[in-house]
Amino acid sequence: MRDDHADPAELATLRAAFDVSDEGASALGWEAVHAFEARHGIVLPEPYRGFVAEVTDGSFAGPPKFGLLGLEEVPDDWGDDAGERDLSLPFPLTEAWLWEDDERPADEIDPVLDQVRHHGTVVLGTDGCAMDWHLVVTGPHRGHVWQITDVGAVPFGAEFGYTTAEPGFAGWVAHWAAGKDWFDGADTA
Repeated sequence: MRDDHADPAELATLRAAFDVSDEGASALGWEAVHAFEARHGIVLPEPYRGFVAEVTDGSFAGPPKFGLLGLEEVPDDWGDDAGERDLSLPFPLTEAWLWEDDERPADEIDPVLDQVRHHGTVVLGTDGCAMDWHLVVTGPHRGHVWQITDVGAVPFGAEFGYTTAEPGFAGWVAHWAAGKDWFDGADTA
């Protein structure tokens, strides 16, 4: 049985952060969320799941810099390979990876890089210049937000040392709503 009832207080906080006052008219609704999940063989993590079902499916107001994308969207600069994404396959990373400095040969790096970009995430949006925010929907980091750029990938949340924010979608939104720098933590390696 599915729990289609996200925490109302958490959804109210998210609604306020995005300044959504359309009474859910811009939300997908539970039927569309269930159809998306069935089509991709996943269950979206809360509170994002309830957010797109009951609050809104995307917003011109951030986060990130260019707004929150709709559930089925990718950034305009994504490229021609958007159709190759498979959300049911696990996102492969559990720690930051700067592939630009990785000394392994390309034939070892490229397959993993392809998985990072195409497996187990929905794209939340972009800060531009190939700095995209992803919500992990399958794999060990399910529910975590990651920034994936053209040179590396970093998990978001205080437990990883790059920021003081709580992990996950709600923590990511709250950090943005508080006007904090994304990476305000001590570990900026």
